Amino acid sequence: MKYVGLETQQRRNNMRSVILLCCFPLLVLGLTYIACIAFAYNFPRKDMAIQNVAQGFFLNAAPLVVIIIGIWFVIAFLANTSIINQATGAEPLERKNNKRVYNLIENLCISCGASMPQVQIIEDKGMNAFASGINESSFTITLTSGLINELNDDELEGVIAHELTHIRNNDVRLMIVAIVFVGIFAILADISWRLLRSIGRGRGKGKGSFLVLVLALLALIGYGISFLMRFAISREREYMADAGGASLTKKPWALASALRKISGHSEISSVHDDSVQQLFIEHRKNASLFSFLSATHPPIEKRIAILENI
Repeated sequence: MKYVGLETQQRRNNMRSVILLCCFPLLVLGLTYIACIAFAYNFPRKDMAIQNVAQGFFLNAAPLVVIIIGIWFVIAFLANTSIINQATGAEPLERKNNKRVYNLIENLCISCGASMPQVQIIEDKGMNAFASGINESSFTITLTSGLINELNDDELEGVIAHELTHIRNNDVRLMIVAIVFVGIFAILADISWRLLRSIGRGRGKGKGSFLVLVLALLALIGYGISFLMRFAISREREYMADAGGASLTKKPWALASALRKISGHSEISSVHDDSVQQLFIEHRKNASLFSFLSATHPPIEKRIAILENI
């Protein structure tokens, strides 16, 4: 895939962030309105039509829903760096401990006019890397010790250039926004699944059970839609970061060679959070009937083939 240029990709990702920020509240409000209709059917008023009752519920509920979701989003967005660090066990990598890595990152930053990100390491034999952070002061490139030890300088430079491209393209901020959105619905979906199981076991009876069923299904639908919204853009960002990294180093073959070594050896034993794993340069999920929909990364073999033909 041809790299379209830094400014173009930044504009695209900024626009996608805006679209996500707009679509998510619209999705929440749409599901809230359907929930209000369910409330209206459960608690009808003789002097008002069902639609008018639902609209009354919606006008009262909508501001509160937006405020709660907004607060939830802001907290999760600002806390994402610490959450990722806790989930991965990443520690700061000091220059004195690995001048090789620092020299590679600094040279790349100088060549493209980027600010030096923070550098972290995960002590694990698995070979992987990811970029994180929401602004210039928090942008971070994290590498595993296995990756540093197994790759030669050209290959490691290619991986670092890939992650630096994510930062320069604003991919990191875009994916954090998407992950937070999906995470909110994931929690609601988990609660909904428990409620549905409870109803299925006969614990819910009467009008309340119908209302709970509707609300649970709405949360699951919201999770599914937000899930697909994120993966619709996730795979493309990996292709773009590969192309951008190759453009930055002028050595596409080096990144292809690094990906070939990483393939099959990318699992980090200490990281089990799927939302964090999706930030990695390689995240291979178990094959399934719907794996093509839920895959966050393109097949690594296809990425290698594209790089070798640049």
